[in-house]
Amino acid sequence: MRLDVVSLAPEAFTPLLSLGVIGRAFAAGIAELHVHNPRDHASDRYRKVDDVPYGGGAGMVLKPEPVFAAVEAIPVLPRRRVLLMSPQGVPLGQGDLRRWAAEHDQLVLLCGHYEGFDERIRSLAHEEVSIGDFVLTGGELPAAVVINGVVRLLPGTVGTAACLDDESHSALLLEHPHYTRPASFRDMSVPEVLRSGDHGAIARWRQEQQQQRTRERRPDLYSRWQQASGDSGGG
Repeated sequence: MRLDVVSLAPEAFTPLLSLGVIGRAFAAGIAELHVHNPRDHASDRYRKVDDVPYGGGAGMVLKPEPVFAAVEAIPVLPRRRVLLMSPQGVPLGQGDLRRWAAEHDQLVLLCGHYEGFDERIRSLAHEEVSIGDFVLTGGELPAAVVINGVVRLLPGTVGTAACLDDESHSALLLEHPHYTRPASFRDMSVPEVLRSGDHGAIARWRQEQQQQRTRERRPDLYSRWQQASGDSGGG
């Protein structure tokens, strides 16, 4: 997959190239990362990319010309998706990451900056994405989150692909607890069922733990899971 980021802070993405399995995926050619600075497409000698807002107000607004020029200079692959990082966007979910990883060969991520961006920049994007109901100084961290979440889903990134199917949010329920040796640590013991060797009992316990944990921590997800699964039971 080709990942293109349009950002005024290209250095923010350098750490991704050496970040654990994500960095190894880039090194192996599973994904490739290209960062494009709108300043390189500014038309004036000062490489100006922002200006005061029409109608007045505090802060500066990202100009459309250098952003459009940066996007238009990026090679276009057949299955491309352009994402705009914005606190006004749709909340990011695991389903989005899976969809982008499976259906697209190229993601272009647009990072806002300053007070905001000229409204016309929105026309470049297929989707607007938010990572939460809060505001950051720019879209770089949200873009890095999307890159991390998508690349780890690409074939070959994670050694045991099956583990991606059982993790939190893969099917609405949160993941069950995990334990490893020692069996007892500071008066905290591994549940006996996990040491029983009874795979059927282990599977049932894990399913029960997923439901219980989701019900207690994320009742909104639990309600959605009940509706999707047709499970109307309480308890």
